[in-house]
Amino acid sequence: MSNDNRRVRQMWHLLEPLHAVVYYAPEVAEEVAVLGYDTAERWPSYFALRAAPLGAPGARQVASAFYSFSPRMVAEHVPAAWDVAAPDKVLAARTRGVDRAYRALLGERTDGPDLADAAVLARRAAEAAHTEGRPLAAANAALPWPQEPHLVLWQAATVLREHRGDGHLAALLTAGLGPVEALVSFAAIGAAPAEVFASRGWSGHEWSAARERLIARGLLDADGTATDAGHALRAEVERRTDELAAAPWHALGARDTARLADLLGPLWLEVLGTGMLPRETTLGIGKV
Repeated sequence: MSNDNRRVRQMWHLLEPLHAVVYYAPEVAEEVAVLGYDTAERWPSYFALRAAPLGAPGARQVASAFYSFSPRMVAEHVPAAWDVAAPDKVLAARTRGVDRAYRALLGERTDGPDLADAAVLARRAAEAAHTEGRPLAAANAALPWPQEPHLVLWQAATVLREHRGDGHLAALLTAGLGPVEALVSFAAIGAAPAEVFASRGWSGHEWSAARERLIARGLLDADGTATDAGHALRAEVERRTDELAAAPWHALGARDTARLADLLGPLWLEVLGTGMLPRETTLGIGKV
């Protein structure tokens, strides 16, 4: 991995947990519960919270943008999500929830000068992100910026992670990895156990069929583990993803990107130290 790609990936690793608070913080769950969402499980509010910047999209649009979820699973929650609450109500609730969650998680750091500096730098990077062909990044980038630094930081983290995610989908498509193949091939290199990827709603038959297609391409062995070619293809996907995510950091510059990394470190530790976020996810952070 080049030094440039290493820094790009480091920034993703630092920002992803700061964004992901929105899906796991009890404060956010409380806010969306007031709107009427069932918070006994994660998914009803997840689809609403992540898709709301797109307006009121239908199931096909959400399945396309989110990519790795079974269309059947998406259809269980979309467009029903908008019958519970309109997207603008969801966006307001997620802002209130993130505000409360950050204050609870970060304490005095929330209003401190280091977080304010981090917010300025992260916003500069987010505003430098080109969003052509990146629907989730574009939708979040089009939202008005909040005033409070901790909410600016969260919104910047969200734009940047969706910018990277949209680029990742382009890399998967270029590699000929459809939604199920993307998950199966990722599990095959040990990014996470197959059980973690089951959360995306694909049936056992669909998973097995994707495995057979990857075996036929020489990317998996018969036991489902990746061949050398399979490892190489996934490494190429990650390399290309890093390259497609690099522009905001090039715009920010090496010195300010390093400064932002230093400022984010303590915040990252605070969030991870709560144990709120799952130890293993479908993102493979720390394993790719």
